[in-house]
Amino acid sequence: MITGELKNKVDKIWETFWTGGITNPLTVIEQFTYLLFIKGLDETETTKEKEAEVLGIPFEGIFPEDKQHLRWHRFKQLGSPEEMYRVVSDEVFPFIKSLHGKEDSAYSKYMSDAMFLIPTANMLAKIVDGIDNLPLKDRDVQGDLYEYLLSKIATAGTNGQFRTPRHIIKMMVELMKPTPEDIIIDPAMGSAGFLVAASEYLRKHHNDLFLVQGLKEHFHNKMFYGNDMDRTMLRIGAMNMMLHGVDNPNIDYRDSLSEINKDKEKYTIVLANPPFKGSLDYDAVSNDLLKIAKTKKTELLFLSLFIRILKPGGRAAVIVPDGVLFGSSNAHKQIRKEIIDNHKLEAIISMPSGVFKPYAGVSTAVMIFTKTGAGGTDNVWFYDMKADGFSLDDKRTPIEDNDIPDIIARFNNLEAEKERKRTEQSFFVPVEELQENDYDLSINKYKEIEYEEVEYEEPLNLIRKIRDYEKAIIEGLNNLEELLNGK
Repeated sequence: MITGELKNKVDKIWETFWTGGITNPLTVIEQFTYLLFIKGLDETETTKEKEAEVLGIPFEGIFPEDKQHLRWHRFKQLGSPEEMYRVVSDEVFPFIKSLHGKEDSAYSKYMSDAMFLIPTANMLAKIVDGIDNLPLKDRDVQGDLYEYLLSKIATAGTNGQFRTPRHIIKMMVELMKPTPEDIIIDPAMGSAGFLVAASEYLRKHHNDLFLVQGLKEHFHNKMFYGNDMDRTMLRIGAMNMMLHGVDNPNIDYRDSLSEINKDKEKYTIVLANPPFKGSLDYDAVSNDLLKIAKTKKTELLFLSLFIRILKPGGRAAVIVPDGVLFGSSNAHKQIRKEIIDNHKLEAIISMPSGVFKPYAGVSTAVMIFTKTGAGGTDNVWFYDMKADGFSLDDKRTPIEDNDIPDIIARFNNLEAEKERKRTEQSFFVPVEELQENDYDLSINKYKEIEYEEVEYEEPLNLIRKIRDYEKAIIEGLNNLEELLNGK
């Protein structure tokens, strides 16, 4: 999370947009992102130029010789705001829109209808100056900044966008441990937070993949997939991926639940926080999703989708509302039965209801399972998360209590969990017990609470003590009265 000086700088830039007449938070983020992207392109180019110079090799960048004046460090130094505005709106913006013009890339697809909406030269000059003062060299700071910008979508109450907190995304990615060979999808990607976090995990833990040409090609072109139905979010997601060093993510404008989506047994990892609310017409939903659970509820249909699109042996870590875990309708039971009996359910991590504040107070859980097609669920690991490092009120201020490191450590050593009691924060439940309980996956169904026996004194003893106290009080009052009378 960004705090202090950096937060104030970002808020000041946001205020410049606002007072300049751009009040839709999605539009602000979009325009802000274009400029961040333009700055990032120039910084990346400068770094590569220096590396090529040190190595003594020729360098051909994305800015041709005749386009050098389109680089951030050049146009920001132009004498007048009007001249900078002309260069950015007439030359720089069309240039970034056509960056991947010859390829059918996510970037070129979703930038085609992008518009430069900053209305005046003075407003652009203020924003460029503000962005130029942001310390964005560090990848983490860049991620935090982007996360902070996206948080303003929901706080402004616009478009109903539902953001997953970055630390929860990071936890889920660390539980999945993606490898350089994986093919990863988020079928309801929004701003591509899960895909970005997975790419960052691979850079941190498997950086040598970039030394192997095949793996490097896979990372940039065939590893990351995302679907969404909001073109603005697709644009923001595509730029988010490119800002985080993924050249050509496979991002599509697509309703993942519809007949149009033909994906089947294609991916090795699903990371998602699909929409919880909303019902669909049966006619719009792919028929094979209704075979598992005949329902209009999107959260159940997405679980059916994850099973279909995963390769055998593929894994999913997804956020579900609590109702999915214990709902009593036939559809709820059918989807839980399908995952438990026909695949391998591994873990249910129950999260406190404040995790998604200030946007929603819904209680959720992370469900982790492997597609097998032949069962395999034996003991399911439950964890009762009580704290995630932030207060559980609307302010979500950082606090010391944080179960996430413990969750990751325990999940990575499940062998040591076998002796844990039901009174502890994490424990195993055998599959037979889940089946006997109508496939109920609510942690409260299995958690045991230890009550300490409190022994009270005999009532007669208490009465005697009260009388003794009363006697002492009366004696004290009598003594006080005598003293006062003596004066």
